[in-house]
Amino acid sequence: MIVATTNDLAGYRIVRHVGLVRGITVRSRSIVGNVGGAIQSVFGGKLSIYVNLAETARQEALEHLIEHATEQGANAILAMRYDANEIMDGITEVLAYGTAVVVEAE
Repeated sequence: MIVATTNDLAGYRIVRHVGLVRGITVRSRSIVGNVGGAIQSVFGGKLSIYVNLAETARQEALEHLIEHATEQGANAILAMRYDANEIMDGITEVLAYGTAVVVEAE
């Protein structure tokens, strides 16, 4: 599966638009993560516990996006984007979305 943030794909032509596809996950911080994050924040710098949580959530949403596009018969996703919203304190929704298409090499 080709995934691009651009609206077109150099070297390929779009032969069919499949439509909007999305992948979503909802994640929460654990008590251990909150304590570890609080300790890291005292010393400043990169909060690796939260970085890892964010990266895991984005990767999971991306995997769901690719699954959805594959189920729809696409071989590429264009204009891929992420969005995130806090549903409630400590619980975040991460959405990956884009336009599923079928492409062929030019």
